[in-house]
Amino acid sequence: MKNQDFIWDLGGTLLDNYELSTIAFMKAMKDHGLLATHALIYQALKVSTDEAIRKFAPSIPQFLQEYKEYEAEALENPILFPGVKAFLKSVVDAGGRNFLVSHRNRQVLEILEKTGIASYFEEVVTSDSGFPRKPNPASMLYLKDKYHMTDGWVIGDRPIDLEAGQAAGFRTYLFDSIENFEKTLEETD
Repeated sequence: MKNQDFIWDLGGTLLDNYELSTIAFMKAMKDHGLLATHALIYQALKVSTDEAIRKFAPSIPQFLQEYKEYEAEALENPILFPGVKAFLKSVVDAGGRNFLVSHRNRQVLEILEKTGIASYFEEVVTSDSGFPRKPNPASMLYLKDKYHMTDGWVIGDRPIDLEAGQAAGFRTYLFDSIENFEKTLEETD
């Protein structure tokens, strides 16, 4: 792992947010008298927020804003996946670098502070940075050029993360756990 670069996604990769997001989505639906199962909402949110709204609240113009307000409340107490903090620290200790690319706004910076991992990132790219959304690789190409990366990994929980990483010339990993990612690193070194 020495001197490697890692570009991380936040939600569903470092941050265990899908459960919190699902509950927030269900609250917003309930406000409008709408119902759907937890499992269906969770699966739709794993695809994208737009997908979930298209499926469950397509005719409510203010739904996204209402959902995001509930979600922001839920993210006041963010939860990292097990092993994330130790892994990020081990990257830095070994001379590697961590970066983050997220579709979220600057709220990401607050989440990183609250979880105690902000200091492990060289740079954080958010929606406020002005890059097109993944799977467009522009944000990753920006990091690759700025930091002169010749090799590295993009780690995310959705196909769009992998598509962006591959288009930028990185190895990719569809996140399921830190333990499994560490095994993959051992096998590829």
